[in-house]
Amino acid sequence: MLIDFHTHAFPDSLAPRAMAALSEPIRVPPVTDGTLDGLDSLMRLSGIDRSVICNIATNAHQTENVNSFAIQTLRERGDRFTPLGSIHPDYPHPEREIDRLHGAGIPGLKLHPDYMGFFIDDPAFDDIFSLCSEYGMFVLIHAGFDVYSPALIHATPERILRRMERSPETVLVAAHFGGNALYDEVEEMLIGHDLYIDASLGMLMNLDPAQAARLLGKHDAERILFGSDCPWASPLETFRWLDALPLPSERKEKLFGKNAERLLKLNK
Repeated sequence: MLIDFHTHAFPDSLAPRAMAALSEPIRVPPVTDGTLDGLDSLMRLSGIDRSVICNIATNAHQTENVNSFAIQTLRERGDRFTPLGSIHPDYPHPEREIDRLHGAGIPGLKLHPDYMGFFIDDPAFDDIFSLCSEYGMFVLIHAGFDVYSPALIHATPERILRRMERSPETVLVAAHFGGNALYDEVEEMLIGHDLYIDASLGMLMNLDPAQAARLLGKHDAERILFGSDCPWASPLETFRWLDALPLPSERKEKLFGKNAERLLKLNK
């Protein structure tokens, strides 16, 4: 099973506005229209069996609506999509929302500290991480550079390590090779630690394939995940770029699906 662990999609009514707002600063032509149907069509063309949808609550007011969309997506289209919930640190009832998400079968949260306006090691995230651990849910974070906050990176490798110290029981996935555009720091500080990394955006960010191979080759083989960051990068082109790296076939099998199946508990 080929699983893309990092994609984005929006409710049909919101997708045009969301894509317009997000595309302007990124200045990368999107490869879908931002809808679930658009993502599903591209998945079929690309041979992707399942996509994890990274929903993000960028403020407290959005939290419940974002999570309702995730729950509805899982209920109606769970054969193709695994949506993640999201909780902004300012939201006053994180336990209530995590209980609702867990009860609906949502396996984890997506947090984007740049959009949320908090550093990943800020105590404001402590309760969210603790609750995820209590409920057996993982946390996927945006890691490294983002065009939304180019001068202030809210999840550097150093801060990610501090978050791991603050929340040692929580399963953490650091997106974008563990730190978008901070690959030297990731290689020095994060590789080998007890966290997952997803291999999204490296191709788009011109990550040196030799360094990509080192990052994915030196990290725990059980904790590497294929991701594209669709609609900003093509799942098929990302897969081909990663598949061309000089990694053992057994490690690639884990990268492209086996690890995600285990983390998403698809075999239970």
